Amino acid sequence: MRLRGRHWFFIWLVAACAALWLVIWRQTDGFRTARALGEVREQRAVLEGQRANLESRIRAGQSREQLIPRAARLGLRAARDSEIFRITAPAQAPPPPAPSSGP
Repeated sequence: MRLRGRHWFFIWLVAACAALWLVIWRQTDGFRTARALGEVREQRAVLEGQRANLESRIRAGQSREQLIPRAARLGLRAARDSEIFRITAPAQAPPPPAPSSGP
């Protein structure tokens, strides 16, 4: 069976429609991915802001201005100089030399 002109026309028309459909699908998928990426970037910015806020609260909570009144409310007091001592770790001995293999 030999294809006539109208058959070739419909084959090319279907091929062109399929190619256009693929282009539209790819563009739509790209837009969807870009939107998701924007949302993730926005969420990351919010989380970084929360992290900065929590880190500043931790630094403020570790300050002497915060710790001394809290310790006083719990009945604790600051250590005297005679009560503070430092423990130093002993120096590590050098490793023994490896036995040499020679005559």
